[in-house]
Amino acid sequence: MNETKPLRIGIVVARERSLENWELMVLDRILANPRLELAAVFTHPQAFGDNQTPKLLSWAGHLEARALAAQPTYKPKHFSSRRQFFDCFDADGDKSRSVDKMTEASLRRLKLDLVIRTTPKGIPAEAVPALPFGEWAFNFSDQRSAETDWFGYAEVLAKAPTADVTLYARCGRAVDKLEIARAAFNIKPSAARIRAFVRERSVTLLIRELTRLADTRQFSPQPLANIAEKPAPSVGELLRYGSILAGSVSGKALKAVKTKLHADAAIWTLYTGRGHIADFDPTKAVEIPPSDDSIKADPFLFQHDGQCYLFYEAYSRADHKAHIAVGRFDGDALTHVGIALERPYHLSYPFIFRDGDEIYMIPETHQARRLEIWRCREFPLKWDLHATAFEGQSPADSILIRHADAWWLFTNLSDFHAYEDHCSELYVFQVDGPALTGIRPHKRNPVVIGSTEARGAGRIFTHEGRLLRPSQHNSHGIYGYGLNIMVIDRLTLDDYSERCIRTITPGFKTGLHGCHHFDAADGRYILDARLTI
Repeated sequence: MNETKPLRIGIVVARERSLENWELMVLDRILANPRLELAAVFTHPQAFGDNQTPKLLSWAGHLEARALAAQPTYKPKHFSSRRQFFDCFDADGDKSRSVDKMTEASLRRLKLDLVIRTTPKGIPAEAVPALPFGEWAFNFSDQRSAETDWFGYAEVLAKAPTADVTLYARCGRAVDKLEIARAAFNIKPSAARIRAFVRERSVTLLIRELTRLADTRQFSPQPLANIAEKPAPSVGELLRYGSILAGSVSGKALKAVKTKLHADAAIWTLYTGRGHIADFDPTKAVEIPPSDDSIKADPFLFQHDGQCYLFYEAYSRADHKAHIAVGRFDGDALTHVGIALERPYHLSYPFIFRDGDEIYMIPETHQARRLEIWRCREFPLKWDLHATAFEGQSPADSILIRHADAWWLFTNLSDFHAYEDHCSELYVFQVDGPALTGIRPHKRNPVVIGSTEARGAGRIFTHEGRLLRPSQHNSHGIYGYGLNIMVIDRLTLDDYSERCIRTITPGFKTGLHGCHHFDAADGRYILDARLTI
């Protein structure tokens, strides 16, 4: 294995077409990564093959994209089409050979490790054996024609809980399709929005897998399964889709009006009971209901001087932002103690923990574009700012744990161009403790990608020798639809793996639309549940 040798990559894009934002992002991030080398950019003259779509689909798709998925043009920092665009050429410089007529011999002369195509058509099958790691593509790249694309329509029509993305490769002389990675993202109300959002998120997935391959030179993709061919929707399906979209748009418009009138805050309630993370039964929980001026979410329990306290995000229906409040349990009754922390920006997710004799809190402060750690001066209502990190970035739902003689920070950073989103990418860092003066990123960041498992949903527990991480299961178009319990099987700076052992959906009580946070202390557990969509 030669870790210093960069991975030589070729990209296939459509000829005589402007590059889309996500294509520009891929090219730019490859050039920015010293472990990757952009060795060739090929323009395909027949990139869409014989794919045909109804004129109604093309017209409606363009209109929908402008109305519901408009975004600013991505401005590359490293890529320039004048410097890096060229077609396949022979050793003597003859550019008459196009990528669609490429042979195994001509491709071998370029000494590429792999080719990524962003279009339905790529290099010829007979040339694929020249690539040690094959030709890579996303499933959404196959669902398009020269006039438009249709990724997302099938998901909306089927009322799918998520939009699934698969990165796959064609490898070897058999040109078998092999799965490299996949991720699921929360469904959006329109196909155009699904496409735009998923493509932006897929860039991170692709760069992570390329970097992994560059580091290890180990490539073991699995046979591609559970990926059905999705043809362009028929005229009848388009009409049905239009009816679904009209209902979604009118619903969103009504919600926007209510929000402007301060009449549509998300309403959460709390449930508490006796149990631990591995065995709690939410059907037996006791509700701590909200009131119009005291809505509670993101609850964290904390034992202090023999009493059980609750720190939580607090707001009223008319509030634009939340603060951190604290209460104290007497049996299952919660007594309000006061406001622990209030800032000019939104606060939530008050992760509270001890380190020796000190008590710290890490509230979510992504609106301030940084991570903040507060140290308790006088429990429970007086706090001083202790440390900050990730200045100018967008971290959310951060957890700090000590494991294997090291401190680890888990956070949901949003690496975005047009669509800020904290539900799809989990980042891990090794740190020096609450001071955060030394921060080392995990080699495989983001270690989890996808809205059904990435976002944190409470503190990480050590239970019976295992690390258990609550995570959100965001699906069905609902933020905070469900709650997972994940087992972290491996946590080092070079490797991370986890698996889901349980998912709690809102059906544990009647009238609920979601549940997205869990905590436990001294035999008591607490979770929040969503009463409105």
